[in-house]
Amino acid sequence: MEIGVYTFAELRGDVDPERRTQQLMEEAELADEVGLDVFGVGEHHRPDFAVSAPAVVLGAAAARTRRIRLTSAVTVLSSDDPVRVFQDFATVDLLSGGRAEIMVGRGSFIESFPLFGYDLRDYDELFAEHLDLLLELRPSIDVTWSGEHRAAIEGLGVFPRPVQDPLPIWVAVGGNPESAVRAGALGLPMALAIIGGQPERFVPFAELHRRAARQAGHDPPPPLSINSHAYVADSAEQAAEEFFPAYAAMMNAIGRERGWTEIRRQDFDSLRTLRGALVVGSPEQVVEKILFEHELFGHQRFLAQISVGDLAHERVLRAIELLGTEVAPAVREEVARRAATPSAAG
Repeated sequence: MEIGVYTFAELRGDVDPERRTQQLMEEAELADEVGLDVFGVGEHHRPDFAVSAPAVVLGAAAARTRRIRLTSAVTVLSSDDPVRVFQDFATVDLLSGGRAEIMVGRGSFIESFPLFGYDLRDYDELFAEHLDLLLELRPSIDVTWSGEHRAAIEGLGVFPRPVQDPLPIWVAVGGNPESAVRAGALGLPMALAIIGGQPERFVPFAELHRRAARQAGHDPPPPLSINSHAYVADSAEQAAEEFFPAYAAMMNAIGRERGWTEIRRQDFDSLRTLRGALVVGSPEQVVEKILFEHELFGHQRFLAQISVGDLAHERVLRAIELLGTEVAPAVREEVARRAATPSAAG
């Protein structure tokens, strides 16, 4: 199984955008050094986030890493131009020697729509149309395409071309079954975000994705990633005490905008149990949680959102270190053992 980290580069406390961007480079370098497989950066267009252009950040990370894969998490494709997205990530792919990925989604905030002149009423249509064009760009140098919301392309070349053929594209899915079906039917890997509730509730999304893929002739079906808030410390108590304040502050700040119930400590403690949404604890507990979810989903990738809110940078680095040196080797070994002896998984 691939294991990695992703971040939305929140700006809270006294960290300014310049310092936060430098911290991202340190996180990427460490994730690479400790043997993690993926480093992802999200896209937001708000004053409380440092990154609106993931490809730029990943291009800088490409020069400071050697083997880790570099992905957006996510690219808000509905409000971006697919040609420019392809060119940006093809460039990251060239800089990194073939390590770039695009994780596309519709985004959890709406600021990018008016910013780039899009109508929110076209939210779903824009994503479907832009994804269609992005997929057209992968196999063809000269592209002919037309749609409803973007100017047509008549036999034009799109450059540069990436190292990877095709350039990997993942679809990020939250709570929309239609999105899972679309990703499967297109033969695209799916990144399933679990940020609340019991993991078991999300199993149908994985089943929809695989069923749609097989029905469309993609067999074996494309990979699945589980993306979750996560934190690793030397003990369970330390993990809870360090992660809760930053996690609660971040979730409650967003919750006030959306009318969510406030996260309290008892809610947090429930979420970090085996059947909760959070992957927070000692290395042994985090291994147990990832393997429990692997029994449910059979996924090929796990991505941890460690850096949240104003969690101290040194604590983020320590959690990345533990994830890479203690959690990832144990998970990979057990998943490989189960694959060799399927009956052992129960």
